[in-house]
Amino acid sequence: MLSWEASVINKKIDSLPRPAPGYARQAHGSVCHDFSMWYRILFGTYSTPWRISMATPADTTQQQPETFPSTFWTANLTELFERGAYYSMASFVVLYLGQLGLGDYWPSTLNGILWTLVYFLPILSGTIADQVGFRKSLLVAFVLLASGYFLMGFPVWFGGQFMSDMVSDQITAGVGVVAPIMIAIVLIGLGGSVIKPCISGTVQKTSGSRATLAFGIFYMVINIGSLVGRGISYVVRTHYNLSLIFAVAVGCSIVAFFVVMFLYKDSDTIPGLAKSVKPKKSVSRILIDMVLVLKNVRFALFLLVSSGFFFLYSQVYNVLPLYLKKVVETNPPVDIYTMANPFVIVFCQLLITKKFGTMKPIRSIIVGIIIIGFSMLINLYPIFAAGGVRATVWDVIPIGSLFITLTVALIAFGELFTSARTYEYIGALAPKGQEGLFLGYANLPMAIGSLIGGPAGAAIFNEIMCKDAVKLDTGLLQLNPMWNSIGWLVLMGIGFVSALSMWRYNAWLRKLNAD
Repeated sequence: MLSWEASVINKKIDSLPRPAPGYARQAHGSVCHDFSMWYRILFGTYSTPWRISMATPADTTQQQPETFPSTFWTANLTELFERGAYYSMASFVVLYLGQLGLGDYWPSTLNGILWTLVYFLPILSGTIADQVGFRKSLLVAFVLLASGYFLMGFPVWFGGQFMSDMVSDQITAGVGVVAPIMIAIVLIGLGGSVIKPCISGTVQKTSGSRATLAFGIFYMVINIGSLVGRGISYVVRTHYNLSLIFAVAVGCSIVAFFVVMFLYKDSDTIPGLAKSVKPKKSVSRILIDMVLVLKNVRFALFLLVSSGFFFLYSQVYNVLPLYLKKVVETNPPVDIYTMANPFVIVFCQLLITKKFGTMKPIRSIIVGIIIIGFSMLINLYPIFAAGGVRATVWDVIPIGSLFITLTVALIAFGELFTSARTYEYIGALAPKGQEGLFLGYANLPMAIGSLIGGPAGAAIFNEIMCKDAVKLDTGLLQLNPMWNSIGWLVLMGIGFVSALSMWRYNAWLRKLNAD
């Protein structure tokens, strides 16, 4: 979820103290200042001069640019391997579980639970990591992740289980498959929820006066890790078998563990860095705060309405892989197709910011939701094109796969309008003085959308798209064009209804404030 991570980064930067009035950029600033401005513009957070420079008019001497401490680079290296581990397997979780015999619904349901844990648990795990220390927390997290990824592959590697060539409709898996998979989902969710606050917290603490450049580097590392993980996964699974994508994830997690063990230092132990003075919270305090936040009707309704976007986003890893595998290709390179997500975010962020950065947050959010709804609609074209969804374009790629790739790209494009502006909107929505508390729960729409999106996405695919389908000799399904179209229209409708609900919600809120 790369654009979402960027929005978290931007909020962390914006939470830093602003320079005193009168600060301005020197006519001949350092290279670091130039890069700082460039990154601020690139990642969509440049708007006012105070964000550019940390030099005063009185500071006329040429200063040596400060360097980031080694822990900053270690944290980024750790993030590179963690993202590589996660994205090496993310695109194939549903297909892998289906080929192990978990049936039509359990693969998507378990995948939704995994995403829910990753995006809900940081509310708790981040606070615990603050108290225990980031280094110890990261070591434990990577043990959990490596163990979880190992258990995902265990049924095939050591359990004597065989993967079918196609995704099975029936549940044929026994305890030897279900037990390790269930444990693996929990371990990966727990481990992943610890990594996010620890790494981003380290980058913030070690960035000094160059937080803009620091988080720009961090954001680029996230995208590189995503691309590298998917690329290695593609090579491994095409030369060996699908289960070994989890070996890639295990390997990346182990390397990250040793990077933390031998190179990482808690920022509070580094001389010259400000010590953390963040007040400690008990688990009970966190739960009380959660009740306080969710009792706010305005905020609770916003979380519910905005979860529609993330419901559709979750289909990138649910409906889309199933559609590719069961309808379009017998062996689709889903990891390659989903690379469209990080590519679009990296290369379009500057364009969106320059063209639409002044758009009001609520309008930007609605535009993003409409885009993601439209991304589902375009898949009607291959259904009625000559030759159908399996007709090849330039003898390179089936037209159905091409449009799925375009769908992924459009979803990422919608993210650029929605994710960062959601944080801005929540900040304005929160009661004065409680902005930080409410922003801490801003990931809940992703958790809600994922939890519902897993089983609901499977139902849309199996009960609507695949209704009256005929199985071909290749094992692929020949879908009824009408029901196939209705399935995509339902997904599009969810997006458009979500956009309409967001517009109605904002109109209600404005009326409420006027009264």
